[in-house]
Amino acid sequence: MTTRSGFTATFAFGLLLASAASFGQTAANNPAFEVASVKPSPPLDMTKLADEVRAGKMPRFGPNVNASRAEYIYMSLKDLIAIAYKVKPYQITGPAWLPAERFDIEAKLPEGATKDDAPRMLESLLEERFKLAAHRDTQEHPVLALVVAKDGPKLKESPVTTESIDENAPIKSGETKIDTPEGSVRITKNADGSTTINRGSKGTFTQRMDMQAQTITVESSRATMSGFADMLTNVLQMGGGGGRQVVDKTDLKGNYQVAVEISMADLMAAARAQGFNPPVPPAGGAAGSSPASAASDPGGGSTVFASVKKLGLKLEPSKAMVEQLVIDHVEKTPTEN
Repeated sequence: MTTRSGFTATFAFGLLLASAASFGQTAANNPAFEVASVKPSPPLDMTKLADEVRAGKMPRFGPNVNASRAEYIYMSLKDLIAIAYKVKPYQITGPAWLPAERFDIEAKLPEGATKDDAPRMLESLLEERFKLAAHRDTQEHPVLALVVAKDGPKLKESPVTTESIDENAPIKSGETKIDTPEGSVRITKNADGSTTINRGSKGTFTQRMDMQAQTITVESSRATMSGFADMLTNVLQMGGGGGRQVVDKTDLKGNYQVAVEISMADLMAAARAQGFNPPVPPAGGAAGSSPASAASDPGGGSTVFASVKKLGLKLEPSKAMVEQLVIDHVEKTPTEN
C-alpha cells in the first residue's frame, strides 16, 4: 500500500513532465542564469514520498520558476530539453538514453529577468554544461489519429467553465505548483485519495485509483478534442506508447467531459521505463494484458484504447509531418558546477 500510494502520487507529476509547449523561436543570443547548480537526482524514496503525501506535503518535482529563482527537480535530460526549446518530448530525436538519467537544477535569475526568460536561460545552461547542440527539422513520423468511430461520438457536452490560475494565490496544504512553458499548474491531493491537476484555462484533470480493479482513471471536466489528444499523448508516453503523438482528426469543436482508464499493469510498465521499481499488482487485478506491450497496441488491446472506444472515438495508426528537434551532440555527464 505504501509503495503504491507513492507511485500513484508520482504518476500525476509524470503526466505533467510529459507535457511541454509548442515550438517557439530560439533566440540567437540567449540570456544566462546568474549562477546555477546541476546535480544528479538522488534515488526516489517511495516510502518517504507516500508518507509526505499522506501528511499533506506534496513533493517537489518538475519545474518551478519565479522572478528570482528557477528549480528543475528530478527531471530527465529529455524533459529539460523539451522545456528549454519549447517542444514536446515526442518531438525530440536523440540518443535513447536521454530519458534515463535525472537531474536537479537550481539557478538564480539575473536582476531584471522574468520567469518568461527561464526557458532560454535553461537552453544556454544545457548548451554549456551538457555541450548540447541541436537543430530543427520536419520529418514524417508515425502518429495516432483521434477520429470519430463508425457509430458516432458518445460524448457529453461540459457545463463547466474554467478560470485562469491566480499566480499570487498561496500554496495550500496538500497542494504544489509546477511552472510549465504553458503556464502554472496546481496539483492537489484530495481527501478521497484522488489527485487534481488544475491547468487553468486549459482545464482540470482528476486522477483516481481503484485498488480493487487495479486501474487509474484520468478525467477532465472540460476538454477540447485537441486538449484531449494532448492528454492521450501524455498518457501513452507514460504507458510505453512508442513516442507516438495523438493528433485530433475528429472535427469536433465543443468542450466535453472525457475520461481514460489505464490498468496498473500498463502503469507499472511505464514506471519501470521511467526508472521506478513498483511491485507487481496482485493476481486477479488488471489481468489480461501484457504490461510490456498493451499500451502500444493500436488495435485496442490496452485500457487506454478501450477507454477511447467507449467515447465513440477511435485511435488509428497514421503518419504526419511532425516538427522535430534533432540532437546533434550531447554529453551524458554535465561539466562541474
